[in-house]
Amino acid sequence: MALKALLLKKQIDNKRKALDALRQKDEEFKTREAQLTQAIEEVENDEQREAVEDEINSFTTEKAGHDQAIGELEREIADLENDLVAEEAAQDTTPPKNPAPAENERKDEKHMTREKIPQMTLRDRLAEIVECDDSKDFLTTVRDAISNKRAISNVGVLIPDVYLPMIRTEIARSSRLLRFVQVRNLSGDALLNIAGTIPEAVWTDCCASLNEISLGFNQIEAGCHKVGAYMAICNATLEDANIDLAAEIVSALGTAIAKALDKAILFGTGVKMPLGIMTRLAQESQPADWGALAPAWTDLHSTNVVTLNIDGSSGAAFFQALIEKLALAKPKTSNEGLFWVMNRKTHLHILAKALAFNAQAALVASTDLFPIIGGTIVEFEDDEIPDNWIAGGFGANYLLIERAGVRFANSDIPMFLQDQTLFKATARYDGKPIFGEAFVVVRFDNTAPATSDTFPVDWANTDLNELAVAAAAGTAAGDTVLTVTGYLADETPVLYYKLGTQKVKAGDTIVTSGTGAWTALTSGTTQITAAAGKQITVVELNAAAASGGVVVSAGKVASVPKAS
Repeated sequence: MALKALLLKKQIDNKRKALDALRQKDEEFKTREAQLTQAIEEVENDEQREAVEDEINSFTTEKAGHDQAIGELEREIADLENDLVAEEAAQDTTPPKNPAPAENERKDEKHMTREKIPQMTLRDRLAEIVECDDSKDFLTTVRDAISNKRAISNVGVLIPDVYLPMIRTEIARSSRLLRFVQVRNLSGDALLNIAGTIPEAVWTDCCASLNEISLGFNQIEAGCHKVGAYMAICNATLEDANIDLAAEIVSALGTAIAKALDKAILFGTGVKMPLGIMTRLAQESQPADWGALAPAWTDLHSTNVVTLNIDGSSGAAFFQALIEKLALAKPKTSNEGLFWVMNRKTHLHILAKALAFNAQAALVASTDLFPIIGGTIVEFEDDEIPDNWIAGGFGANYLLIERAGVRFANSDIPMFLQDQTLFKATARYDGKPIFGEAFVVVRFDNTAPATSDTFPVDWANTDLNELAVAAAAGTAAGDTVLTVTGYLADETPVLYYKLGTQKVKAGDTIVTSGTGAWTALTSGTTQITAAAGKQITVVELNAAAASGGVVVSAGKVASVPKAS
């Protein structure tokens, strides 16, 4: 046997011994976790809670380091084993024997699994794919992480390649706009060449020389933005067959990413997300980050953002005025992907007007095509898009950059009480309209059309604002009154307090009734009964708690009660 192969085997043996030694500590961590769980049940006051929190933080840090060390060793062993296989294959000069028929059939079937993916239903595809070795390994790793409460992220597991076509298929199935726009796959920041206006060819004699034409290229700068979230999967589903687990994961990943993409294509701000069509149309001046080699920027906010007052009209008057404005969307470099976004109520409203009007059979009330001018009608929910609002154009003039890789991992902190386990997924995209002139937005009820929308706040990466809290003696013996400044609200802040040092972060919700509830606070007025020196934590909500407000600011101070 070659010396290099012997060396690799020795390295693998040493790594396995180190891995076994680490795994022996798994039982110790399980015991400590059970003890902490019991300690949590026995907490009766703030002092005990703080002591338990310190133990939990220490345990979490040690466990994370332990899991990371195991993950690194597992990756190193896998790399060494791959090197060993390659080395032994290079040394083996024996002609390969014909495999047995059963093995041939098995390999062909695996190959066919990947080839047949686009033609199969989701469940049929999953039934085939879960039999692949890499898929079995993936699902086994997920279940192992659940049973041992280990983070898959520390092992660096990627969704197997056979899943990616399905995930992309689910994204395309769930997304309402992805099929209309131009999608390119790209790794790393880059400048993408795009064709400019194509000149007309020159007619000449059959035997004459050809004329040269100048084909100009523009460049679009592509950045990178991440879209992602975590999801909860019922443990009963995780305990079922592989196909059910795979279906749950694929369906959730595809739907979540598709919803985020649709909104970004329409209303994306261009900050930490793609630039949306509506945002581009609303621009009143050239952005500072507009590339020097990008297509010429044009001001479209007064031409392609249109307000009409024709809702009371019918027949030819209505459609003539509406189509005239929708025609402002120019095909530019491509006339493909024509679509019109509206909510269902608006869609049915237009169909009703079309049914009531037929000009020499030229107008047909099709259920999914816009009357006369064509283009696919894309329905959004009524709460996503306002009534009488229509936007769209030639989708191929919107460039969506899809980065390589969809990452998947389970959470370090399972939801024990809900009998669920948390999983997260991330994907990376960028995008922007190449030519804003290819799109238009119209509202036909004499109301200016909306060109922006609200996105979920990125609380996980938002710093908590610090409140300045001052304590003074209250009006009655034993009472303290707090004065709060430095809040974010423009006027009267929504404040709550709770005795003790409470750990909160931006985006947290608080309990305002029942056991462990926080109490409403009016700065300079509320009388708080607390022992001298007792810590009081104050939080500011971005809205009233009853309206679903979340924590945006926090501060604390020691009580100074009035002497008796």
